[in-house]
Amino acid sequence: MNSKKSVSIATTNSLYKKISDLITASRKLVATSINTAEVCTKYQIGQFIVEEEQKGKLRAEYGKQVLTNLSNRLMENHGSGWTVDTLKRCRFFFKIYNEKQIGATVLPKSGGLPKFSLSWSHYLVLMRIKNADERRFYEIETAASNWSVRELQRQYGSSLYERLALSRNKNDVLRLSTEGQTIQSPEDIIKNPVTLEFIGIKPEANLSETKLESAIISKMQDFLLEMGKGFLFEARQKRFTFDEDNFYVDLVLYNRLLQCYVLVDLKVDKLTHQDLGQMQMYVNYYDRFVKQDFEKPTIGILLCKEKKNTLVELTLPSDSNIYASAYNLYLPDKKLLQSKVKEWIKEFEDNQDTSSI
Repeated sequence: MNSKKSVSIATTNSLYKKISDLITASRKLVATSINTAEVCTKYQIGQFIVEEEQKGKLRAEYGKQVLTNLSNRLMENHGSGWTVDTLKRCRFFFKIYNEKQIGATVLPKSGGLPKFSLSWSHYLVLMRIKNADERRFYEIETAASNWSVRELQRQYGSSLYERLALSRNKNDVLRLSTEGQTIQSPEDIIKNPVTLEFIGIKPEANLSETKLESAIISKMQDFLLEMGKGFLFEARQKRFTFDEDNFYVDLVLYNRLLQCYVLVDLKVDKLTHQDLGQMQMYVNYYDRFVKQDFEKPTIGILLCKEKKNTLVELTLPSDSNIYASAYNLYLPDKKLLQSKVKEWIKEFEDNQDTSSI
């Protein structure tokens, strides 16, 4: 009897899993189809409005009245969502994403229309980004990383594009708008600054390394998202012992894209050469006693209140695989970072023009 009951339970469990997975997949497919239909519909609405305006029949004062009348009739027959503001957004959407200025998340045309890969809510965020290169970067990253609207808003608000651009060789800045964030070398995971506003500690707070670590641990999912692609959490205060002395690494992460350990030490005071020497010891230990043969060399990152490039360069050899990154407890000044990126790009383009003469 017990045997029959066990078989019955096992069969039920197996059947439940298959059907449950099918329903989940089906719901995702339906949701995706609905999102795609909404985006394509609003693209076409924008196209109709723009084409009508371009015929020259609508003067500015008449155009406003036409949108108002159109909105009233649409809401009468199709619900309250078709306000004048919605129609204006549709028009703006078409102007940004028409075939002359196609976005990174727009796939080749199908049946005469572009095929969009994000939701309308995503595009409402993206349309507010004036810089086309920056917008394309966020489109690529949203699609590749499957960011929610909230995650997209947070990454844009934290100036991810500018921070990555300023952390890279100037020759690689322009690639961000065509490829997004590519992870091929240790330098690709470095950001300056790392933004930790989500841990909820005020900049003026009396901060200790223990308090900072605990706050990060309590928001680990957000921290891994901020660190970037491919990061996994392994341990905090990881102990290793030699010569009868114990040593502790604040955070041990693993990056599956680079296939290597990433050791993170937190510093709330001024960065010193002793801090760099200690991290070098941690990295050496992991490379010699923890790393597997198929894995890449260990990376060390010192998250500090203030980054000092000269100190790092003079203290460590160029191939040390150790980096210092500043952290902020608040969202960075986007306009300031944008101006810095423009300076970098202008300098890069000027150098290109000079070299071609």
